[in-house]
Amino acid sequence: MKMHHIILFLFAIFLIMSLGGFVSCSEEKKVYVVYLGEHSGEKTLKEIEDHHCSFLHSVKVTTTKKDVRASLVHSYKNIINGFSALLTSQEADMISGMEGVISVFHSDPHEIKPHTTRSWDFVSILEGTSLINSREELLQNASYGEDIIVGVIDTGVWPESSSFSDEGMGPVPKSWKGICQEGVAFNASHCNRKLIGARYYLKGYEAAAGPLNETRDFRSPRDVDGHGTHTTGTVGGRRVANASAIGGFAKGTATGGAPNIRLAIYKICWPVPDQSLAEGNACAADDILAAFDDAIADEVHVLSVSLGSIPRTTYYTQNGIAIGSLHAVKKNVVVSCSAGNEGPIPSTVGNVAPWIITVGASSIDRVFSSPIMLGNGMIVEGQTITPIRRRRLHPLVYAGDVEIRGTTASNTTGACLPGTLSRNLVRGKVVLCRNSGIEASMEVKRAGGVAAILGKTSNEIQVTPFLDPTTVVFSYSLTTIQKYIQTEKNPMATLLPGNTLIGTKPAPVMAPFTSKGPNRVDPNILKPDITAPGFNILAAWSEASSPLKIPEDHRVVKYNMKSGTSMSCPHVSAVIALLKSIHPDWSSAAIRSALMTTSTINNVVGRPITNSTGSDANPFEYGAGHFRPSRAVDPGLVYDATYTDYLLYLCSQNISLDSSFSCPEKVPAASNLNYPSLAIANIRGSTRTVRRVVTNVGRANSTYFLAVRSPPGYVVGILPKTLRFSKLGEKHSFNITVRAQSSIEKRNVFSFGWYTWSDGVHVVRSPIAVSSA
Repeated sequence: MKMHHIILFLFAIFLIMSLGGFVSCSEEKKVYVVYLGEHSGEKTLKEIEDHHCSFLHSVKVTTTKKDVRASLVHSYKNIINGFSALLTSQEADMISGMEGVISVFHSDPHEIKPHTTRSWDFVSILEGTSLINSREELLQNASYGEDIIVGVIDTGVWPESSSFSDEGMGPVPKSWKGICQEGVAFNASHCNRKLIGARYYLKGYEAAAGPLNETRDFRSPRDVDGHGTHTTGTVGGRRVANASAIGGFAKGTATGGAPNIRLAIYKICWPVPDQSLAEGNACAADDILAAFDDAIADEVHVLSVSLGSIPRTTYYTQNGIAIGSLHAVKKNVVVSCSAGNEGPIPSTVGNVAPWIITVGASSIDRVFSSPIMLGNGMIVEGQTITPIRRRRLHPLVYAGDVEIRGTTASNTTGACLPGTLSRNLVRGKVVLCRNSGIEASMEVKRAGGVAAILGKTSNEIQVTPFLDPTTVVFSYSLTTIQKYIQTEKNPMATLLPGNTLIGTKPAPVMAPFTSKGPNRVDPNILKPDITAPGFNILAAWSEASSPLKIPEDHRVVKYNMKSGTSMSCPHVSAVIALLKSIHPDWSSAAIRSALMTTSTINNVVGRPITNSTGSDANPFEYGAGHFRPSRAVDPGLVYDATYTDYLLYLCSQNISLDSSFSCPEKVPAASNLNYPSLAIANIRGSTRTVRRVVTNVGRANSTYFLAVRSPPGYVVGILPKTLRFSKLGEKHSFNITVRAQSSIEKRNVFSFGWYTWSDGVHVVRSPIAVSSA
């Protein structure tokens, strides 16, 4: 009987293991990142990988060692300690509870995505000084960024572009530890003294999406998309004369913000299977972490990352960019990231970690005018970068009047959606559409129209190089044209050839797409930090791509016009490189502080910066304001912060990312992080007091005086009101007390103000954002 029980027991164990193995085999496997912190430097590379595989062995008990190794995707061996592997959700849960594991998260290649000339001249205008005295002087003082290495984590690079010529450049800096990784259509000769290194990361993407379709992208650092080439050219492209978009628009000298910096390329984004390039890329979190790990070990000075997503509540422990950038900042690598293109919806700003410099997007003083002439002689303003030849007047129709019956609803009529226009009613006519997308222009062409007029709801037009004659008008012009069609017996129109107009006002204006605060992860950290040009920006482009990145577009260009916080981020990255060159001893936090406290909230005519609806913008759109690079060289005072300060901040979020650091019993509030802006969310009771510390980097003997504009509904008191410094590097602290007035009507709604410290030469300005519970 006893033996019978033993046999039954063993059979039960066997059955459970068999079922467990069956479930494990049948359950979908995904790529998960297992984050373990930082390497101690005590293990060999083989020992590190063996240690990583030991976690897999412990959860894959029925799997051979060979299969365990095959399930390993990335093993991070340089700075970041961790790995990625193909796991079931059950296996991932088991590993998450093991000793030494900080976090385990799914590497979703669809979560993080790219945030997609004249701009540098416009930035100099905002400085309030002449171009020679600001931009050129900054470049000369920084040696044009000659010895600074900027890593660009993106879609790769088109190395043949003139923007990446190394003519006249000196030898590669001796500090460089990276490589030029060869691959399809990319060999060691494609790197030079300008483009000093390149790598690509494909393991995470292929583990999640299957083998790369090599008819759609290069298995190498070469860029087939254009996005990476554009951002790389914006941050550090050489000066190239007579560059222009298709049709000759924006013709001039294309240049990066720091034309002599060295560039290192880390390609981590790839085409989404069964989608066009225009529909986006897949950028796997575990590939991103691998790129950060290599870039830090390669000893780049700056990382420019025009990628991101709307953050989740698990952001600090499960976001590859947040984790990778913390390791970078610990090694004094400055990380600049795009804020995102999900605006104008509130609480969409991404890359919100306080150790990241987060950049919003705004316009410059340039438009591409392409007017419409109506049959009655009226000229209506439009904008395009589509080449248009002057034609005779053609009949003009509204799309809603020439649709195929039953193809539209009340909310889609007039939008020129695919397959909705009648060929019989459209052929030979100009069509007015309530839609500014590429598909509207293509639908007019399909139906036989000679030209399209597209309507835009915002006050800024993101120009597009359409395939066919097309111009875009503002909503009020759309109404004007529609009224003309309704009242004229035989309405006619023609599109006039476009021109590039410089010096338009007001500028800058916040881009309609730029993601906005408040910070959904922690509203006590004000994000974005700053804004920079990201609207209709001309830069280098991949010749394997087309301007529109759609199958119907077969055009090849060397330079292309793009908009997005992806474009504003490298503007700031370039200035960071110049500041690094001039102030090599400044920390990442000091550089952020210099950029933020010297920025402006006014446009070129001295009025407050507005958003695309015409309303005054606020810090949830532009952060501290629009950057002014030359002023950031000499900010007077800086708000500095260390790696330990960031770990203390994470304690306020009940998060630990470093096992060697223990949170104190009394954890400082999040608002106490020594940040150049002040955000206090949901004040409970009448008052809240926080502390700030400033370091003197201006004049040895200086006295700074306080000025405050309290947010409406609050009283802000700062003590002391005077700061006296006797030497450089001296630090002084002050306390900021925010008191809510009883008259506050709206709770959980932010109110904005600012405070400044000034010694008569420097004005150190900080935005304030507060709300009451």
